[in-house]
Amino acid sequence: MAETLKARLLDSDRRPAVVTDLQGLVDSEVANKSGLSGGVVKTGYAAVKKVKPGIIPEAIDKMLDEFVDQLEPFWAAYSTETGGDFGAFLAARPHEASEALLSVTDRRAERSSRAAITSVYGKLRPKAQENVVEALPGLGTVVEKHARV
Repeated sequence: MAETLKARLLDSDRRPAVVTDLQGLVDSEVANKSGLSGGVVKTGYAAVKKVKPGIIPEAIDKMLDEFVDQLEPFWAAYSTETGGDFGAFLAARPHEASEALLSVTDRRAERSSRAAITSVYGKLRPKAQENVVEALPGLGTVVEKHARV
């Protein structure tokens, strides 16, 4: 039986590279946003990174275990298929995959004791799903890169 995603991606020797590649994915996804809402995302992202350098990889690292837990069933199903790539597999299941991943941030927002965070998250959540769906092919590529090593 193939190793689980957890065994592959969360391995202490591999985890830093996974976090680095996921940060690269986030940076790329933000850079590719366009229009008014894209400008807002880019400006907010740059501001957060300037105010607290290192916050993006830190946040990715903190949530990685939970994200991997959510991706595990998708990886198991994908691993039984032949051909294709994991990014395409996730992209073919946009609603299911994005909801699984956003369940991690949903739980974190629910546990927050800061009303402002909960309020802002609630307003951003619908757009967040669209953004996650757009990132699924790239996410799958990063996951597969590290899971197949």
